[in-house]
This record gives sequence, structure tokens and C-alpha cells, in this order.
Amino acid sequence: MNSLMIDKKPLLKVTELKQHFTLKREVVFQAKQVVKAVDGISFELFPGETLSIVGESGCGKSTTGRSILRLDEPTGGDVLFKDESLTKMSKKELRRVRGDIQVIFQDPYASLNPRRTIRQMLDEAMAIQKVLPPNEREARMLELMKHVGLRPEYLERYPHEFSGGQRQRIGIARALAVNPEIIICDEAVSALDVSIRAQILNLLKKLQKDLNLTFLFISHDLSVVRHISDRVMVMYLGKIVEIADKSSLFNNPLHPYTKALLSAIPVTDQTKREDRIILKGDVPSPLNPPVGCRFNTRCPFATDLCRKEEPKLRELESNHSVACHYAEELSS
Repeated sequence: MNSLMIDKKPLLKVTELKQHFTLKREVVFQAKQVVKAVDGISFELFPGETLSIVGESGCGKSTTGRSILRLDEPTGGDVLFKDESLTKMSKKELRRVRGDIQVIFQDPYASLNPRRTIRQMLDEAMAIQKVLPPNEREARMLELMKHVGLRPEYLERYPHEFSGGQRQRIGIARALAVNPEIIICDEAVSALDVSIRAQILNLLKKLQKDLNLTFLFISHDLSVVRHISDRVMVMYLGKIVEIADKSSLFNNPLHPYTKALLSAIPVTDQTKREDRIILKGDVPSPLNPPVGCRFNTRCPFATDLCRKEEPKLRELESNHSVACHYAEELSS
């Protein structure tokens, strides 16, 4: 396990989290349809680490982040922040904790109010969370702009006057304005150009070191995840299939789905290119997930056991857990 986590209690503990969405009936007497976007996942987030959640589109990674924040009310399970249950808090109690857990969204322009200047947005965030008295906020805003690499005069501008990378820096500044302990980065760099993406990732790593931040980093890009993560959690169709420290997962993946994802990472050195694992078929609908292992319809190693019994997430190696009946055989 990463040295950051030695002898530390988890800052965030997620237990059997579920997020099911009931679809509206299109016709009278139609049977109720339930989308199981997140279906009973458990994990821990430790102080100072970056835990990344990866998987294909529709696997439930962004829904996990929204459910933790209660932007979508969880269907079941519990989320503990410093031993306090977020799922059982009233809206008033939750507002108090919102300053400790912030989010950076994928589209910075959509998450910024186009009618407010950057100064107004930062001031509003600090006012709502009562971070500082009004006479001290100016100095804090100038400090935030310096932290994210923007000029002080940009405080008077509106979001449409900035580039995508600059807007994401503003989103980071707004998250930092309330002195959070955890920041959930929901595809925070996926909409940016490659060169700008690298700058934002390096900025996040620097801020984590300087401000002792903890990141839950949601992404579909494994090359980005490799750069920023301490641990990686792989999701498929609402379930965790593998979770391990970055080195173990990238050098010794245990689940067939993880192996397929890693084989798809582009490489420039042709001598190091491994055979690409092509998954057959499409991702099943979360309206009607497969019985047993949810990956069995696309897994080349699936057996009758996989089609009948759901594998439990179990620790196969030190701090390396996998949900696969045949992980031992496939790793040998």
C-alpha cells in the first residue's frame, strides 16, 4: 500500500453504495424499469492520496461521485466522512460539510455562471461557506489566482472571456476557495487539449502537495490515471471489478476487463506493443444486467460458474483486490 495510507484512518468510507434510477413509464401498466447505475460498491479514500475510478462510459464512475456528494440521492448504502454519515445528514448539516468535499466538473464553461465575474463567483463561494469575513476575502482571492496560475486582473472578467484551460483553472480556484479536504475530479481534463491537459494535471499534483488535498479522480483515460494516481479502482456496469495501487494494477492486472482496458492504451514504441485484447459485443444494459459476473457476456474465459454466481471482491494479493472466479489461474 502507498506510504500515504500507512497508519491512517480513511477520510472517506463508502459502504454498499447503490444508485438505482426508476424510469418513467411510457405507456400505462408498463412494468417498472430500474437502471442499476451503481450496485453495492464499497471502498475507502485515505488522506493525501489520489484514488482514480476508471471504466467505460456507463460503468457508473461519475454516478458514484455524484452519489457521494448527494447531488443524486443514493438508493442504498452509506458514505462516511470522518466517521459522519453523509447519507443520514439533513440538508442543513450537509451544507456544513459541502465545504470539505468539493467537485471539479468535466465542462468548466457549463459549471460557471456566465453572468458573474470570477470575483463574484469566488466571493459567493466563501460567503456561503462562511470561510472568511468580507474584509479578508480580497487577499484570499488574489492568493487563489496565484495558486492556479492566473493573473489578478482576471478577477474582473466573465467566463466567456477565457479559454477552456483557463476556465478549468477557475473551476479549481472556486473549489479551493472553501478550503476543502477532498476534491472529486469528474473527468476534469477529458475536454481539454493534450498539452493543456498535462498542465492541469501537473497543477493538481502541485496543489495536492502544497495544500494536502485528497482526490477522487474519475476518468476513462488510463494514461492520465497512470500519471496522477496512487490507487486505481476499475468499475464495470455498476460494480468494482478490481482495485489496487497504481504499480500493481498497471504491471500485474488480475481481471480480464482490466487487462483489456490496459491493452488499449496507445504506445509510441512499437517494440513494447502488446497484443490488443478486443472485447466482443457491447456493454449490457444496466436495465437488465447479466446474471452472475456482469462481465461474463464479453469475457473470453467465462464458464457456467461465471454465468450463475457473482464473484465477490476479494484480496488476492497484498492490497490488490479483484472480483473474478478465476483470477488465480489467469494471473499465473
